[in-house]
Amino acid sequence: MDGIGPFFRGYAKRRINWSKIPFQQLHFEGDAAKEHWAQIRCDMTILADRAVALGFNAITLDDVAHLSEHAWFEPEIRERNLQMREEFRGLLKILQSRGLQIFLTADFLVTSAAVDLRLAKKGLKERAIWFGEMAGEVLDAMPELAGVILRIGESDGTDVEDPLRSRLVLRTAREVNGMLRSVLPEFERRKRRLIFRTWTVGAYLIGDLIWHRGRLASALRGIDSPAFVVSMKHGESDFFRYLPLNRHFFRIEQAKIIELQARREYEGAGEWPSFIGWDCERYARELEQAHNVIGLSVWCQTGGWHGFRRLAFLQSEAIWIELNASVAVRILRDRDTVENAVAAWAGESRSAGMLEFLRLADEVVRRLVYIEEFARAKLFFRRVRIPPLLHCYWDSIFINDAVRRVLGHFVTEPEAAIREGEAAFANFARMESLALELELPVGDVEFMRDTCALILLARRYYFLPTTPEMEGELREAKKAYKRRWPRSLRPRYRIRIDLEQGRLNRRTFNWLLNLMIRRQRGYRNFLDRMFTLTALSWIYRLFRARHEAAIPKFLRKTAMGIDSLLR
Repeated sequence: MDGIGPFFRGYAKRRINWSKIPFQQLHFEGDAAKEHWAQIRCDMTILADRAVALGFNAITLDDVAHLSEHAWFEPEIRERNLQMREEFRGLLKILQSRGLQIFLTADFLVTSAAVDLRLAKKGLKERAIWFGEMAGEVLDAMPELAGVILRIGESDGTDVEDPLRSRLVLRTAREVNGMLRSVLPEFERRKRRLIFRTWTVGAYLIGDLIWHRGRLASALRGIDSPAFVVSMKHGESDFFRYLPLNRHFFRIEQAKIIELQARREYEGAGEWPSFIGWDCERYARELEQAHNVIGLSVWCQTGGWHGFRRLAFLQSEAIWIELNASVAVRILRDRDTVENAVAAWAGESRSAGMLEFLRLADEVVRRLVYIEEFARAKLFFRRVRIPPLLHCYWDSIFINDAVRRVLGHFVTEPEAAIREGEAAFANFARMESLALELELPVGDVEFMRDTCALILLARRYYFLPTTPEMEGELREAKKAYKRRWPRSLRPRYRIRIDLEQGRLNRRTFNWLLNLMIRRQRGYRNFLDRMFTLTALSWIYRLFRARHEAAIPKFLRKTAMGIDSLLR
C-alpha cells in the first residue's frame, strides 16, 4: 500500500494534487522543520502498524528523483535531496522495523534544468542510462529499499512547481522495450525489483498500453527477469466501476500485481461509504485463471485532484478507506469472502447490519452516482477507454449542455435511468437508521444523501426537456447544498452549472460523437488512423493557439491538461 498520507497533514491548499508527496511544502529549516518531521515520523509509525495489522507486507513512498544526489543535479537540488534523504532514513527505519518492504516510485523521466542541458542533444539510450545511474545511486545509498515502481505513461500535473519535474519521454513500445532492457540490469545487479506500471493517460503511440494486446506484448518482448514485475490497474481505464478485469492479466507471462483503490477518488474520496468488496470478490475469482499473479497494490491515499482530505489510518473519519483496504487484502490475498472480511472488520455482532448497510450504499453508488447504461457501454476515444463516470469527476459535478448531449446520445432509455436513480435514492432512509444503530458516521451518510440528491436532480436535467423551472430548481439546490455544507464544516463537491445551450445543433453534435467515439477496442481503419489519431491532433493545436480561452479551465489546468490526451 502507499504511505504518502503522513506528508499531507496540515497541507492547507484547498484543492490538492494527491498524486505525489508535495515536496515543495516540506520544511527543512529551524524548529518548524523539527516539529514537521517529528509529526511525519509519528504518523508513519501509526500507518506502519496499521498496515502490518491488516496484512500488508510493503509500503510505497515518493520518489527516486527527490532522494538522489546524482552529480548532474544543481548544487541546491543535491543539498535539498541530501536533507530529504536524511529525514527519510528515519522513516525507512520505522517501516523496516515492522518487517515492511519499501519501494520508491519513479517517473521516466524526471529531470532538472541542469540535467536537461546535458541531455538536450542526447537520444533515448543516453536518457535511459542516466535514469539507471540515478536509480542505482539511490538504491546503493539506501539499502533498506526493495526496489522501484516505475511510471512511464503519466507525468506531473500542470500545478506542480518543483525544479524536479517529470515529463513524458517514451512514445512507442519499441522505446519502452529499449528503456527496460537498459535499466533492468541495474536492478538485477543489486537484487532489487523493478515494478513496471502499464498505466497511461493516452499520450503518444504508447498511450493504449493499458489495454492494447499488441502494444504491451511489444513493450515487454524479451523481458524475462526475476527482478521484473508488471503492475496493472484492474480495468482498462482508471479506478472506476463497471469495467471488466483487464485481459492483460491472462496474456502476459511476466510476474504481475493488480492495483486497487481503497480511497475512491471518483466516488467521494473516502467522504462516504463506497465499498469495493464485491468487486474484489469478482477479481479474485477471475484471477484464479491467470498465471503468475504475485500480489496486489492498494492505493489508500494516492489519486486525484480534489479538496477531500481525509488521511487513511491517521484520522478516525477515514473508516471507509480503511474498510476497503482491509477487505481487499483478505479477499485477494487470503481468498476470503466479503461476509467474513466485513465480520472481521466490524465484529460478528454488527456484521449482518453492516452488510445490509454496505449493500444499500453500493447500490447508491452503482445506480445513482453512475448511470448504469452509460457505465456499461464500451466507448473509446483515440487511445483511451472513456470513463464510465463522466458527469462526476473528482470533486466536481458537471451540469451543462455538453454533458447533457453526450449522455443523451449514448443512453437510449432515459426514463429508466431516472427511475433507477430515484429507486437507489430511496435507500438513504434505511442507511441513516442503520448508521445510527451501528454507530457509523451519520454525517457521512447525510453528506452522501445531499450530494446524491443533486446528482439525481442533474440526471433529470440530462434526460428531460429543460424548462425555466428546472433551471431555477438546479440553482436553488446548489445554494442550499452550499449552505448545508459550508467549507468550514467539511470539503464538498463543486457544482459546476452552465445551462447555456451549445451552438451546434443536435444532428451535428451527434454526428461528431459518432465520428470521434468508437464502440470497440480496435482502431477503425480510416476514422481513427487518419483522423482522430492524426488530423485531430493538428486541428486541436491550431484551435488552442488561437482560442485557448475557449477551452474550459478544468480541461486546461487540471492534472496534465487535455493536451496530453491529444498528443
